[in-house]
Amino acid sequence: MKKLLRSLLASVTILLASVSAFAAPPVQSAAPTCTGRFPNPITDICWSCMFPIRFGGAAMLSMGQEDTNNSGGQPFCYCANGTAIPKVGVKVDFWEPARLFEAVRKPHCYPTLGGVILDPGIEAPAHKQTRQNANADNHLSFYNVHWYVNPIMYWLEVLLDNDCLEHGGFDVAYATEFDPLWGDSQLSFILSPDSSLFGNVIAQAACAADCVASTAGFPLNALFWCAGCQGSMYPLTGWVSAHVGGVQASTLLMQRMTNKLHRQGLMWAASGDGGLCGFYPQIIMDKTNYKSQMVYPIPNTTKIAGRCCQPYGRSTVLTGAGKEIPYIGEDFSYQIFRKRSCCGGSAAIMSAFE
Repeated sequence: MKKLLRSLLASVTILLASVSAFAAPPVQSAAPTCTGRFPNPITDICWSCMFPIRFGGAAMLSMGQEDTNNSGGQPFCYCANGTAIPKVGVKVDFWEPARLFEAVRKPHCYPTLGGVILDPGIEAPAHKQTRQNANADNHLSFYNVHWYVNPIMYWLEVLLDNDCLEHGGFDVAYATEFDPLWGDSQLSFILSPDSSLFGNVIAQAACAADCVASTAGFPLNALFWCAGCQGSMYPLTGWVSAHVGGVQASTLLMQRMTNKLHRQGLMWAASGDGGLCGFYPQIIMDKTNYKSQMVYPIPNTTKIAGRCCQPYGRSTVLTGAGKEIPYIGEDFSYQIFRKRSCCGGSAAIMSAFE
């Protein structure tokens, strides 16, 4: 009798365990996908973002596009360049499509290269961080990002011999999978020790003014620790502590990455009178020197108020609507336009002393 009861008890236990396992399977987060496509320079790039083009400080072609107010100064320019043949010409200002940025959930996924995975087998500290294992209750997310050199006007042979264009071809210049600072807020303190001054309520509340300014026009450089409506510029990592949506998070990381490259001396400026004769280092990024346009998953070529490019920090409520596609469109790529000033239309003349 006892043997029969033990057998029945064991059978019931196994049955209940089986039912429980069937009714409540363990919850597993879906693995990030890797899809993408190479941007079509004809249909995916909003070329009006290059404007306005100024000659001698006067806007010759504007197309209704926004511009900063750092195009003043003398209309004519002179560049010695350390040679016996100096250059004289007219100051030219425009917005050059020069870089491309992408934010990805799956490490070593490259949507801009067609959605390929280029994993060399080297695991960085932040290699396995994805948005899926973040804390949803705290709206926390993490993305790796890739930075491309993309002087599209040059490699398309548009104005090929123009000295005002950056020369070169398309290339992957930076991947955060190999950067130990990108996934570690403490290590990133090496690049931004000043961030300790702005981790308080008062400093972060001031970012509301940066959000208003960037939405109405361009961000405020005085509030360099702010990323406009997207949140805080610090830390310079891939962690987004206030994740609202993929567009907002990736736009924030685009600003952080640009700032990070400036801090590391890998991104130089070329705007204003200081850029007439070439690039110059700029450790604290001038936020007004950049505009961006989404090219993946949905190219943002539809104009809002006559414009399809947005300055850094501007709200993504309108431009980001309907741009995040579940499962196949949760990685993002942006074409970056930077303000460029140069001594253009210049003629080489012999020195008067020769």
